[in-house]
Amino acid sequence: MANHKDLEVWKQAIELTKAVYELTAGFPASEIYGLTSQMRRSAISIPSNIAEGAARSSDKAFIQFLYVTLGSIAELDTQYILSKEIQLTGGSAKVE
Repeated sequence: MANHKDLEVWKQAIELTKAVYELTAGFPASEIYGLTSQMRRSAISIPSNIAEGAARSSDKAFIQFLYVTLGSIAELDTQYILSKEIQLTGGSAKVE
């Protein structure tokens, strides 16, 4: 197995996580323990699970961690949709 830092999917997951942090920085302070925290944790788990799976000694274990990663992606997608639906932003503009 390649080092996780060599995997393109891990690099993209890092970029996604950074984007989520930037997006949620504009959420209201009242969401710090709500969607802000939840979205950040979901995003962080994506590259983290890829890295942990890549560090395992078998392809089977790596695949299992990729399934966990898919779950985190689905969580983040749901949270993003909800944040758009309830128009969470730091100002009056909608989340795009």
